Amino acid sequence: MRILITAGPTREKIDPVRFISNRSTGKMGYAIAARAAEAGHDVTLISGPVALECPPDVKRIFVESASEMAQVVHANAPAADVIIMSAAVADYRPAHPWESKMKKQPGNLFLELERTEDILGTAGKNKLPHQLLVGFAAETENLEANALDKLQRKNLDWIIANLVSDGFGSDTNRVIIFNRSGEKFPLDLEEKSTLAQKIVELILQNK
Repeated sequence: MRILITAGPTREKIDPVRFISNRSTGKMGYAIAARAAEAGHDVTLISGPVALECPPDVKRIFVESASEMAQVVHANAPAADVIIMSAAVADYRPAHPWESKMKKQPGNLFLELERTEDILGTAGKNKLPHQLLVGFAAETENLEANALDKLQRKNLDWIIANLVSDGFGSDTNRVIIFNRSGEKFPLDLEEKSTLAQKIVELILQNK
């Protein structure tokens, strides 16, 4: 199958040297890409800025901002059989980034932010009948309720949910996977590479 995966954070420019981002390392998405490629699938990985090597037999496309990731996802999504959106895409970006380095001024700075595109939501609206769309939900509270709400709102087939305290920025994770019917598949705290193997087996065997 042709599998499209997003991974890592995005960076939203404040000025030429500063940006807004988050603590995502991309390790979960990269591990899923590696396991899917090992299983013989045709894998394209759209990656934000990370310090990770590309897994063998994976086509990697680097992007930086949410808008760049959106463009590449929309260009590649129609050809995919499975789309797995694990990237931690910024919800907001500076509305008026500085073209040159912003100099320190007396007093506080107020930064106006604007919404970025909802890449996962757009993918859900444009999903083709044969496609499987998988999203992620990293939450600090009400994990199951928030994940199930996202699953329905964004027209997903599966959602992989975890508490930020369990996996964000680390080598391990603990997740709960829900399918479109609301069935729950909890996976205990393990190395992300091990979780990735279980995720690939669970989701792709149901394709």
